[in-house]
Amino acid sequence: MTTDTPVGATASSNSQPVPRIGLFTMFRLGAFNMGLGIMSLLTLGVLNRVMIDELRVPALVAASAIAVHQFMAPARIWFGQMSDARPLLGHHRSGYIWLGIGGMWATAFIAVQVMWQLGEHISDFGWGVGAYPWVGLLGLVFALYGLALSSTSTPFTALLVDVSDEKTKSQIVGIGWSMLMLGIVAGVGIIGKVLGPLEGVSSVVELREPINRLFIVAPAIVCGLAVVSTLGVEKRYSRLQQRSTASTREDSVTLKQALKVLTASRQTGIFFCFLLVLSLSLFAQDTVLEPYGGQIFGMTIRQTTSLNGFFGGGTLLGIIGTSLILVPIMGKKRTVKVGCMAAAVCLVLLAVAGITADPMMLRMMVGLFGLAAGLLTTGSIILMIDLTAAETAGTFIGAWGLAQAMARGSASVLGGGLLSLGKNLTGAAAVAEPTAEQLLPAYALVFGTQAVGMLVAIALVSRVDIQEFQMDAKKAITAALESDLD
Repeated sequence: MTTDTPVGATASSNSQPVPRIGLFTMFRLGAFNMGLGIMSLLTLGVLNRVMIDELRVPALVAASAIAVHQFMAPARIWFGQMSDARPLLGHHRSGYIWLGIGGMWATAFIAVQVMWQLGEHISDFGWGVGAYPWVGLLGLVFALYGLALSSTSTPFTALLVDVSDEKTKSQIVGIGWSMLMLGIVAGVGIIGKVLGPLEGVSSVVELREPINRLFIVAPAIVCGLAVVSTLGVEKRYSRLQQRSTASTREDSVTLKQALKVLTASRQTGIFFCFLLVLSLSLFAQDTVLEPYGGQIFGMTIRQTTSLNGFFGGGTLLGIIGTSLILVPIMGKKRTVKVGCMAAAVCLVLLAVAGITADPMMLRMMVGLFGLAAGLLTTGSIILMIDLTAAETAGTFIGAWGLAQAMARGSASVLGGGLLSLGKNLTGAAAVAEPTAEQLLPAYALVFGTQAVGMLVAIALVSRVDIQEFQMDAKKAITAALESDLD
């Protein structure tokens, strides 16, 4: 089906049939996720690399400041409820999406300006107590960035629910996830175009203007994608009004209730522990991969940014191969186990690649790690669907999004903390200009810890029993929700 066709006799409040969303509109909506992929690359890629490598900000400090935006994730529940109950700019979802993406643009640019001020202070006075106010301000700006992200991503996800039905839901999710990876690849191209003339440049003064320009141009493209992808979609395809009168609304679900649901069933507890360990092990390298390319392999900012393209391309292939081939043949749990083992091997090879100092070897290992990440991520999402009770699907999926965001933030801190610990243990932190040989053990500590985490994830997913969950989850969830009414 490639066109938008009407659906049966289901009517909205104005008694007009609601058309079923078609592939063209699904890809339009996927463009929003492309934009989020670009913004993720800008914050976790460019800013992190510049702060650690060029401005000499300690890795733990840089990672922690950026990770603050992930810890604003509890606001997602509140923004979701607001978009349910309080229309903005005449829309339940779209108004929040548009204002939120504009807020991301503004706060990202402000974060860059604060970063330059922090860098100037370190250049003039060195790292010390005097830098803490700038670090605190940077963390505050990233907190606002996190609120903006929550205010746009949560209503967008709710919009996907509003416009989908049982026949289109899996297509919308699959297209959206794939286009998120394409956004990372597109971001590599945008960054390469803007920063291309800076090959070999390491002066902060020379970097400042093009990076400022990058954080104007790229977010502007993202804002344009957000508007184009959602304009008119809610008005034409949303089933929110008909569903809100025909079934129980979920806007009363609170964080407290969500936590009760998560802890009520033994199987959901095991599975969410698995998700936590998996996310920590999968994303801890986000904050160190580009500095790794710069300090160990001598790569430029443009070259280290291109690593995200290899990772994104590998992940996209992993998503396609897993959904079409591996899961039907191997099953969900076995696919996840194979993905975790493959990721562990790739992480070890990433550390070994540092011995060669060959950028091509690094690119190859990053691509293979992306392939493994796509495999285990897709398998985990499909497994999560089996471990979601239909009666409280919104609670489960919303809580999973919250847990993932918190784990991503913790992973950023974990990666930066392990890198700083490794530098201190090896003495590299005390050297003004450490060599690649002095720094390699610190990076190997990060990758090795992730590999161990993948093995722990295998042990946890082995304990997941879908049949047990299906037998007791409904009873456990009902008890948890009813206890809140006592």
